[in-house]
Amino acid sequence: MLKNNIRVERAIRRISQQELAEAIGVSRQTIFSIENNKYIPSTELALKLSAYFRKSVNDLFQLSDTDSAM
Repeated sequence: MLKNNIRVERAIRRISQQELAEAIGVSRQTIFSIENNKYIPSTELALKLSAYFRKSVNDLFQLSDTDSAM
């Protein structure tokens, strides 16, 4: 399972799911689903989030402990 820090990064910047969604060209529901681990973003979307937050993809997304041993 993929874990992420999107909600934390949004809180640091004090932006809403809607504001983030508009900035990167997706729906608010997509941001909600990513934050709640219901949707794994495409490589393109992960890179857009990385660029927006000025963080590496690895800073935003991590494999769970059970998946990282693969």
